[in-house]
Amino acid sequence: MSEDIIYIDSNTLENFMRDVFIGLGVPKEDASIIAEVLITSDLRGIDSHGIQRCKMYYDRIKEGIYEVKTKIDVIKDGPTTALLDGNCGMGHVIAYKAMQMAIEKAKKYGLGAVAVRNSTHFGIAGYYSLMAIKEGMIGMAVTNARPSIPPTFGCEPMLGTNPLTIGAPTDEEFPFLIDCATSIIQRGKVELNARVDKPLPENTVIDDEGKIMTDPNKVLEKMLERKASLLPLGGKGEDTAGYKGYGYATVVELLSAALQEGIYLRDTLGIVENGQKRLKVGHFFLAINTESFIGLNSFKKTATNIMRALRGSRKIPGESKIYTAGEKEHFVKIERKEKGIPLNKSLQNDIKIMQDELGLDEYSFPFS
Repeated sequence: MSEDIIYIDSNTLENFMRDVFIGLGVPKEDASIIAEVLITSDLRGIDSHGIQRCKMYYDRIKEGIYEVKTKIDVIKDGPTTALLDGNCGMGHVIAYKAMQMAIEKAKKYGLGAVAVRNSTHFGIAGYYSLMAIKEGMIGMAVTNARPSIPPTFGCEPMLGTNPLTIGAPTDEEFPFLIDCATSIIQRGKVELNARVDKPLPENTVIDDEGKIMTDPNKVLEKMLERKASLLPLGGKGEDTAGYKGYGYATVVELLSAALQEGIYLRDTLGIVENGQKRLKVGHFFLAINTESFIGLNSFKKTATNIMRALRGSRKIPGESKIYTAGEKEHFVKIERKEKGIPLNKSLQNDIKIMQDELGLDEYSFPFS
């Protein structure tokens, strides 16, 4: 790692983020939820959605884009389904309570599905699937987002990076959890590369003429102008099945907007209400109670057998290991619990700004 990288204990960083949100007026219980979601991202090695996102939320709260006191309205509530309105509160809090509701319904009826409208960015989708996994259930969480992905054969960003996240319990130390965008790379990856001035991989971003872009700073600039797009899973055109990523991103858009009568496509860039800009998105959560089918123990046994069979299959010569989704994140968490969370120079500067402006003098960072 670069000599500019400094490692900070995860508990210290989580407490700092919690205190940042409390300092901005977020209630303590809600601030704790937000900080836990963010540190979970960092601990799992998803550096694009942990402490890196904290300054973004900080700025949006100061601008009045998010409501610090989250008010959730229940629009509809049935035995297995519910529709919630988040009223532009903190997305992490809204999503946490929505998945809690889905889990409670699944405990009673076997399935729980909750749709959310008028929410905001909620961090990593995988956190909410993990909530269901901890209860012995299959969990699914999706959200739409600001336009980043073009339709196949298009060059205008229309769909968000729209994660499609599903997890399931196993008998191993880690569950199965696939947590990723429906684009090849997500916006946070572009931001991360821009912070350290690292080129993007080839064939992941196109400009408004369909030409490949690799400079992350130019990509961010062009994305603001809607003149750059992140390619969907499968890539550009149909030769490598880019229509599949485009199609799955559209599925997420439908689940995040059509069930809720919510915001979609271009409107996720922001709308103005009573003179205030809002960045609204929608979510959908599903919890499936394994006890309502075959029983948790039997489910976990089969799930574990599948994971082990996949990892034990024949490897390409020269490759030492096959992984299943969630395994690498498990090992990263073990390492980072011991070593700390890596912070580059740009993140250190963000932390100093928030610390100084909020007067959080009780924290003594090496870069303060």
